[in-house]
Amino acid sequence: MDRYPPIENHGLIGDLQTSALVASDGTIDWFCSPRFDSPSVFASLLDHRRGGHFRIAPEADGWVSRQLYLPGTSILVTRFMTDAGVGELIDFMPVLRGPATDRHRLVRVVRVVRGQLRFVLDCQPRFDYGRASHKTEITDMGAAFHGDDGVELALHVARRPEALADPRLRLERAGDGVRAAVDASVGDIGAFIIETMPDGPPRNLVRDEVLALFENTRDFWRSWVGRSRYRGRWRETVERSAMTLKLLTYQPTGALVAAPTAGLPEQIGGERNWDYRYTWIRDGSFSVYALLGLGYTDEAETFLRWLGDRVGEAADAAAADGARSPLKIMYRVDGSSDLTEEVLDHFEGWRGSRPVRIGNGAHDQLQLDIYGEALDSVELGDAHGLPLTYQGWQRISGMLDWLADHWDLPDDGIWETRGGRQDFTYGRVMSWVAFERALRMARRHSRPADVADWTTARDAIYRQVMSRAWSPRRQAFVQHFDTEVLDAALLYMPLVGFVSPRDPMWESTLRAMDDELVSDSLVYRYDPSASPDGLRGSEGTFSMCTFWYVDALARSGRLNDARLTFEKMLTYSNRLGLFAEEIGLTGEQLGNFPQAFSHLALITAAVNLDTQLDREAPTSAR
Repeated sequence: MDRYPPIENHGLIGDLQTSALVASDGTIDWFCSPRFDSPSVFASLLDHRRGGHFRIAPEADGWVSRQLYLPGTSILVTRFMTDAGVGELIDFMPVLRGPATDRHRLVRVVRVVRGQLRFVLDCQPRFDYGRASHKTEITDMGAAFHGDDGVELALHVARRPEALADPRLRLERAGDGVRAAVDASVGDIGAFIIETMPDGPPRNLVRDEVLALFENTRDFWRSWVGRSRYRGRWRETVERSAMTLKLLTYQPTGALVAAPTAGLPEQIGGERNWDYRYTWIRDGSFSVYALLGLGYTDEAETFLRWLGDRVGEAADAAAADGARSPLKIMYRVDGSSDLTEEVLDHFEGWRGSRPVRIGNGAHDQLQLDIYGEALDSVELGDAHGLPLTYQGWQRISGMLDWLADHWDLPDDGIWETRGGRQDFTYGRVMSWVAFERALRMARRHSRPADVADWTTARDAIYRQVMSRAWSPRRQAFVQHFDTEVLDAALLYMPLVGFVSPRDPMWESTLRAMDDELVSDSLVYRYDPSASPDGLRGSEGTFSMCTFWYVDALARSGRLNDARLTFEKMLTYSNRLGLFAEEIGLTGEQLGNFPQAFSHLALITAAVNLDTQLDREAPTSAR
């Protein structure tokens, strides 16, 4: 299975409508088009033989590679170092700022900065997750790939010296793709562009065109990250996380995908392999807190509009069928909700981790916490100058009326377990948040609301959680009412104000988590062996929960523990500062990559930890 690079050995590039992963050996092994949730063009990350790839790397063995981002940008540089010379592969996608399009470009620039190297290019597209065949056509200017499913792909290659490349470069057919080798010396530069649904045949690339694409992309990212108002202790780390969130946002609608990948496992060889290329109400709502904390009001407002449309659809659904949850837990980036799950039986999976799933069968689950997360983000936006319209308030009122009648239902929980519904504590806590935030907005703006019913529901939830979710034996709040199992999701209780971080009941819960869920600062979500979730196998520690743990420690007055935990956690990122969903026993990244949840929680933890540390610092130090 060494044909599959470690998950952490990748960088992310994107154009704000889709993205690609570039491995440290110069291989683009994951790229979907025209959207994040579209079928793949390159997917050797999930099947080395059938998935397809685009590799540019030195021909000789014995080279060492390192990756970095051009500072302040999402332009990825992969450096190859050998005894004979040093070369660089520069990868980026020109940013798209307009409406949705089927046309996307992957720009790959090769240059030699010392000595001499022979580079080999190997481009092997495989359309529709390797299920669709295609025809390959080699021309004087590059190659064209004509998919039977209507997808077109062009590889544009520079031909003349003034056009950046060695004139001896010649593409040759290699299976269903193309291959080429070129000798380059110090100062030589070559360029290649993969373009989906091009407006013409492959064409010659000229220096000024490639340079303009590079400069425009560089300037966009530096201008965007320059808008951040974060000036705290971890500025570079926070800015990289912010750019990662931006790369995971579908610009035409403002929807944030949970991750750009599908099928990467939570346990190597296990079955916990999900498709995360969709927008969860929960993840997107959490993004509002992070974005507003950094000063990105426009991005927060765009997502809130997308959320408002979903709430409007939910209000209509509730009116038509009041027995069903009106708000789905996840959607496609365009707001549609067809996420039927299927298995790609022909893919062997990353390092044999099967099944490889696309779509997501959890989309119809009942997860009551999403109402609290949605209302928390709406109220936060309202407090930051993004007030609700009359129509928006009407929709939210209708949704809260539904929740007032249904908050006491068992649900599937935040972790989307497939072991049956329970009275999950986290779902109750976030339902309390929904009513509390709605009442707060009603008071702030004197809006019409069913204050009596909302208050009754809010108070009933609070009393139920304090009486039924508290375990006298464990001296801790537990996962659901019929268990003694701890759950790291409850780290969010003090963060939303449900319980004081200095309340003895909470401090006792935190100590119990220290003993059971924390492993050298890393935090497990829960113990699957103690709380069966309907799936085989185990998983690594959950990165988002570790950052929540940092925040909970800081709010509980354990600042030294919080800072050390945060600093330790940063050592588990890859060399580019990116986090997957989970961390394995030997520090490897597990799960889909990079994970929006992880980076959202990192930003929030950094901002809040800075605030707590500043409060404790002497006046002279501040």
